[in-house]
Amino acid sequence: MQLPELDLDDTTPVFVISVAAQLAGMHPQTLRQYDRIGLVQPDRARGRGRRYSARDVAVLREVQRLSQDEGVSLAGIKRILELESQVAALQARVRELGTELERARRAAGPGSRVFAATPSGDIVSVVAGRRPARSAFGVGSALVVWRPQG
Repeated sequence: MQLPELDLDDTTPVFVISVAAQLAGMHPQTLRQYDRIGLVQPDRARGRGRRYSARDVAVLREVQRLSQDEGVSLAGIKRILELESQVAALQARVRELGTELERARRAAGPGSRVFAATPSGDIVSVVAGRRPARSAFGVGSALVVWRPQG
């Protein structure tokens, strides 16, 4: 008999509450409490039973470490977890934007031009990566580059 291929990663909810509690070194009632206050949000099975992923177990271990070793309150831990989630989302967005920028640079090709406005409102073409001639902008002026979206 051939077993089907399983597509499991660290976010796949596979552990029932008793197993997750044992892996995290906690009592199942503690996991229920953490679920109620929003420290961890396990998936739910059809019968509404909680299913924890390996990532959930790692979060529970971190909650325990912060609480017991560092003396952080549960409210503080919740805020730390929220901020870590925001940082991860922002890092992913930075990677996305970097990829998009690199793709735009390749599409523009070498020697592509950008445009700038002089203090008098004139538009001048500027080679990307080069400073404009001083005569175009005058002393003490700033160059602002506009890149349309889309």
